[in-house]
Amino acid sequence: QVQLVESGGGLVQAGGSLRLSCAASGRTLSDYTMGWFRQAPGKEREFVAAIRWASGITYYSDSVKGRFTISRDNAKNTVYLQMNSLKPEDTAVYSCAAGRAGKVVVVAYERLYDYWGQGTQVTVSS
Repeated sequence: QVQLVESGGGLVQAGGSLRLSCAASGRTLSDYTMGWFRQAPGKEREFVAAIRWASGITYYSDSVKGRFTISRDNAKNTVYLQMNSLKPEDTAVYSCAAGRAGKVVVVAYERLYDYWGQGTQVTVSS
C-alpha cells in the first residue's frame, strides 16, 4: 500500500507561482511512476505531469509544458509540482497518483494508477 498526501495548494493571482508537494508513505517509490492530475468544476480529470521515479524521465501535458515542472526527492519520498505563470484556467483540484512503472505504460491514463491522494485546491484569480 502507498499513502499519498498532497499539500501546497491555495489562492494565487494570475502570473504567480505555487509548489505542490505529494508525500508518499508505505513503501519506497523506486519502481513507481508518479503523476499529477487535475479536475476543474464540471470537467473531467485531466493529466498534468508525470515522472518515472527510477529514471527521472518527465512528461507534461501540452497545456502546462514550459510552465510546470515535476520533480522528486528520494530522501523525502516526495514528488513536487512547481507551477509558474499560473493562469485562471489552471484552477482545479490537483491530485497526485502512484502506479507501478511496469503498469503505467501510458502516463496520461489515470486508470493505470493504483494509489491517489485526497487532492489540493488551486485557485488562480484573474
